[in-house]
Amino acid sequence: MKKIFLLFSAFMLTFGIQAQIETPQPSPFQKIEQKVGLTDVTLEYSRPSMKGRIIYGGLVPYDKMWRTGANANTKITFSDDVEIGGKTVKAGSYAIYTKPGTSNWEIYFYEDTTNWGTPEKWDDSKVAAQVSAAAYPMPMNIETFTMSFDELKNDSAMLGLLWEKTYVGVPIKFGTDKTVSESIQRVMNGPSANDYYSAAVYYLEAGKDINQAKAWIDKAVEMNKEPKFWQLRQKSLIYAKAGDKKGAIEAAKKSIELAKAAGNDDYVALNQKSLKEWGAM
Repeated sequence: MKKIFLLFSAFMLTFGIQAQIETPQPSPFQKIEQKVGLTDVTLEYSRPSMKGRIIYGGLVPYDKMWRTGANANTKITFSDDVEIGGKTVKAGSYAIYTKPGTSNWEIYFYEDTTNWGTPEKWDDSKVAAQVSAAAYPMPMNIETFTMSFDELKNDSAMLGLLWEKTYVGVPIKFGTDKTVSESIQRVMNGPSANDYYSAAVYYLEAGKDINQAKAWIDKAVEMNKEPKFWQLRQKSLIYAKAGDKKGAIEAAKKSIELAKAAGNDDYVALNQKSLKEWGAM
């Protein structure tokens, strides 16, 4: 009897799991990934529909804070700093809240994205940026709330909000020109000391042309007015592999001196071990 009861219980549990019904969400979720210049932008929001209702001035009251969509916070994420409403908005994620008006909207980029809907207690210190934007009438209804990235340029984009017969655009500026200009300047000026150092260490560790690694590490140390103990440690290893024991010993001793000054006993020990292997201690 006990076995029959357990078997029946297992059957009912399995039936209960299999009998779960999945239905569509009334406000489906959407995720948009957009590249603007060199910046990755991700927009996540839920999309309610009109369903015969009056939206602005009805379902969404005028002059009151709105979650800008449905369900969890509408969230926008920037991989780099941007500019909104004349303010720098740091790379990261922000909730988008709006205060619709008949002819003008207030749009808020809020640092706390963990709310369901609007925050229980609004905190002005968490507003990373606030911008006013005109509300433009459209000749037809947009049935489902829609957000978009429009007017894409290297340095700017318009974040669009469309629903019912209203369009609102929020301009966002991106630092593409500054980033590209700095990159061009850096490349045109030639490799940096770190570039030479990284290339030299890679050649050492990958077993590639050690003489080329030696030339690069010399260039890196030369460009650094005050080379660091870890750089001289790599120089000693490259010199030793290149067969220049005298240069390797000299670099190791200098690395020990700098490591002691920096209080780094690990590098002191590593260099001392190498010096013993090279017959210098």
